[in-house]
Amino acid sequence: MIARIVLIAGLLGLGMAACENTVRGVGQDTQKAGENIEQSVQPKPQPPMMP
Repeated sequence: MIARIVLIAGLLGLGMAACENTVRGVGQDTQKAGENIEQSVQPKPQPPMMP
């Protein structure tokens, strides 16, 4: 019985460690997407108008 509990706890620990990297990667992807959106929304300089 104790061996099962230890095994389950170990597997849960490994699962949580794997999820940490996945969540971190999603956060980095989301941040990069936000930066790209900000750059695309910034006004671009307009050429001077001809008189």
